[in-house]
Amino acid sequence: MSGMRISIPIIVVAVLCVVTLGNNTAAQKSELKFRVPPGWVEEERTSSMRVAQYRLPKVEGDTEDASLVLYYFGQGQGGSVTANIDRWIAQMKQPDGSPVKGAKDEHLEANGLKVTTVDLSGTYVAETAPGSGTFNNKPGYRLRAAVVETPNGNYYLKLIGPEKTVTQWNDSFLSYIKSFEFK
Repeated sequence: MSGMRISIPIIVVAVLCVVTLGNNTAAQKSELKFRVPPGWVEEERTSSMRVAQYRLPKVEGDTEDASLVLYYFGQGQGGSVTANIDRWIAQMKQPDGSPVKGAKDEHLEANGLKVTTVDLSGTYVAETAPGSGTFNNKPGYRLRAAVVETPNGNYYLKLIGPEKTVTQWNDSFLSYIKSFEFK
């Protein structure tokens, strides 16, 4: 009988350990939460690294819609804030092919999360797909991008499209960022 008394406490301790580990696992599954502004059209994600993907309808006079994608590559993945800001700046050129002047990055806080944004206008020259060797050449574009720092790693947000269309959606872009919460 004394063997039975020992095994019951061992079972209780084992169950408590499993419950505790389960709770820790749930805590680690925190993720970025946000509110999607009205008018944005949710699209099917074309990659598992895309948390969300939207089409922002064009304004009168523009020939294309804008595109907004929220990326998450995993903890410690995707590069530093500075490396991403520099990469986005390199994706925009002046009409003569020189770097865009007046690129400005701004720092803000959204519900306790550090966010760095960049706002650029010019000719969009990024690769059509990473590693493709084929490049865009779209004058009159505007790029708004942000790095959102969370306890589980950075999230990356990129809005690209014709300048007038992106300008039309700029306030909703900022409200989207300000809605970010990590829970």
